[in-house]
Amino acid sequence: MDLRHGVFVAPFHAVEENPTLCLQRDLELVQLVERLGFAEAWIGEHHSGGFETIDSPEIFIAAAAERTTRIRLGTGVVSLPYHHPLNVANRIVQLDHMTHGRVMFGAGPGLLASDALMMGIEPEATRDRMAESLDVILRLLAGEVVTEKSEWFTLREARTHLVPYTKPRPEVCVASAVTPSGGRLAGRHGLGMLCVAAGEKAGFDALATNWAVAEEIAAEHGRVMDRRGLRVVLMMHLAESRQRAMDEVAFGLAKFVDYFNNNLPRWPVPPGADPVQWVVENDLAVVGTPDDAIARIERVIDHQGEIGCVLLQTNDWADWDQTRRSLELYARYVIPHFSRDNVNRADSYAWVTAHQAELIDKRKRAAKEMFEKHEAERRPGASRPQDGREAW
Repeated sequence: MDLRHGVFVAPFHAVEENPTLCLQRDLELVQLVERLGFAEAWIGEHHSGGFETIDSPEIFIAAAAERTTRIRLGTGVVSLPYHHPLNVANRIVQLDHMTHGRVMFGAGPGLLASDALMMGIEPEATRDRMAESLDVILRLLAGEVVTEKSEWFTLREARTHLVPYTKPRPEVCVASAVTPSGGRLAGRHGLGMLCVAAGEKAGFDALATNWAVAEEIAAEHGRVMDRRGLRVVLMMHLAESRQRAMDEVAFGLAKFVDYFNNNLPRWPVPPGADPVQWVVENDLAVVGTPDDAIARIERVIDHQGEIGCVLLQTNDWADWDQTRRSLELYARYVIPHFSRDNVNRADSYAWVTAHQAELIDKRKRAAKEMFEKHEAERRPGASRPQDGREAW
């Protein structure tokens, strides 16, 4: 199975930055990774906290689709409890047409408790509401006319305005972090899984467990989970050396850690400790070289088995030029390692090396014979070609 590569654009931007320029830079990033050969870009939805500045992934995807031609674009994710399910289904179908089938529908319960509370929703209710909404959305995408009533939405003979461009429907993934809720829904409906915390210890440990949950539930419903739909999100910043990478992320990693802990304390950097050193020592991210990135991905595969796609979580740990350089290094060295694009080149190089002495000898003898032939033809009285061409 071919391993795909993409980006997960939450995004994360420090609160003192110009938000207009941040959004413009996010669009430029999607254009960049398409040019570099990445296959997917997933765009987040958040409504509070200050850092994650995209409120509507659908609006962003519509703009990104006009600037790109090949890369697939996913909602990463639509927080279903915050939206009426008919509205969600119609927006995804519309994007499916506008992108000519490049849109992917990622769904989740909503990560930030502050988002839910601002809308008068108790965070404890979001997972159940997500399950209720997803069931209805999938039926709508399948062309059903739905009459359904819950404590928070009502549908009366509802149907999507358009049928999907993609047949039978766009690809659907559910967010999965630590709890088994994502795996249960993926298995029940035969969906992909977007493992958003695979780089952290709790998420990494839960990765195999939640996939096993999905496979078990899928089997109960007569389905088989497809590993091509399994996506893992990892944090990486790459440079030519580990020290250089660490120096570069000093630009913004501390602010990222503060935001993470302000939202949900999970990176407990001790007071006075260097956050860069602490993140590296606790193996929460790859801050190093392309070889380090390859090793981390191989470790995930050893732990989980085959996966469909690695998604790099984008952030502002380094400045923009260094971030672009990191993505370029990933595209130059990490992607071809897993695609094996250079196997024939490496074999050819190795064959030449193994036959070096023989090849050098043949080349020397060929050159010597050419000199001798030339000298023989130029001697006085020697016969020469009659058609006006040199006998080279």
